[in-house]
Amino acid sequence: MAAVATCGTGAGSTGSVVAAGSKNHVTSFQRRGPRASGSDSSYSRLVSIAGTRPSVRNGQLLVSTGLPALDQLLGGGLAVGTVLLIEEDKYNIYSSLLFKYFLAEGIINGHTLLVASAKEDPADILQELPAPLLDDNFKKDFDEEACNHKTAESNIKMKIAWRYQLLPKMEAGPVSSSRFGHYYDASKKMPQELIEASKWHGFFFPEKSSSTLNIEPCSLTHGYIKLLQFIQNIIYEEGFDGSNPQKKQKNILRIGIQNLGSPLWGDDICCTENGNSHSLTKFLYVLRGLLRTSLSACMITMPTHLIQNKAIISRVTNLSDTVVGLESFIGSERETNPLYKDYHGLIHIRQIPRLNNLIYDVSDVKDLAFKLKRKLFTIERLHLPPDLSDTVSRSSKQDLAEPSKLLGPGCGVMAGGKKHLDF
Repeated sequence: MAAVATCGTGAGSTGSVVAAGSKNHVTSFQRRGPRASGSDSSYSRLVSIAGTRPSVRNGQLLVSTGLPALDQLLGGGLAVGTVLLIEEDKYNIYSSLLFKYFLAEGIINGHTLLVASAKEDPADILQELPAPLLDDNFKKDFDEEACNHKTAESNIKMKIAWRYQLLPKMEAGPVSSSRFGHYYDASKKMPQELIEASKWHGFFFPEKSSSTLNIEPCSLTHGYIKLLQFIQNIIYEEGFDGSNPQKKQKNILRIGIQNLGSPLWGDDICCTENGNSHSLTKFLYVLRGLLRTSLSACMITMPTHLIQNKAIISRVTNLSDTVVGLESFIGSERETNPLYKDYHGLIHIRQIPRLNNLIYDVSDVKDLAFKLKRKLFTIERLHLPPDLSDTVSRSSKQDLAEPSKLLGPGCGVMAGGKKHLDF
């Protein structure tokens, strides 16, 4: 009725109403002015954080793990507010290297670091971080690596099964220093001036355990309680939870926890088969709650090969967002097996998070191997020869049958239970 009365007031008013209606016309595909400006400003603040980018799948803010090839396998990077669990290799050689890559990436991007360890002093860990390969340096080093392997690759090109040529190639080389994720020289240490200019917090459990702490009895060990309090204080005091609106420049808190679950932290899950897992699982549950409400990302290394109870490993996996396992060939029969001579171990993507959902995603790529070259740590698809030569013994062929089951359909499938590769 109001619209009819308005139209009857005159031609002039009718024209003004039509003009106003066309000017203020809002469709379902447009946002209102004040709401759009507020959302765009908050979105731009998140995107403007150095070393981050939004996910193309769900828009979640991502940070790099320090290894671009691993970022690619995890869907673009490590989501902010999540936990990345690294299952340590037997001698903790390659898992500690990934741990250092994660911290080094934070220093290059200006992120705040929180390093926690019960074995090494965090200050000593920072001194062992690899040096970044930037611009001309990494291009020169990568060209040298490519030249050294060019001859070998050309010789085996015709021996690779045709099915591998249809698979997408893994990203193995550097492109630009300004891109998301950087490459590092494992043979050199990070310059001291970069470490001194960075902002970091260290938690060394042997030093923290000497102080007295009056707490009520609970299922958490002393080390886990102290660490959770330390992380909570850093998040709240420095405004990583968004509680400090006066802080205009947002930043990311990178949390690195080394050897979690080991006896050095006062946990007994690695010592007995019926160890109490409530302390570790409760720690992970509280830690995820802190991460979900803050601009932080966490990497944890854990000696899961020492945990005898598989049920505990399953609980830890469920309480982690992303799980990556490293299986080194050192000390195993595969180290001398000619089929694996070009690799140093296998990498297993156990779990990939499907954010804002109740179930986890599973990686489609299962046949992955890693090798540490002279300077670069690379992840490649595991290519086994299509035909076993006479130089491979019969026992080596039989030993290969069982691992091929774990590799999935990417590297030969067991046909009818027979112990041979079916290409």
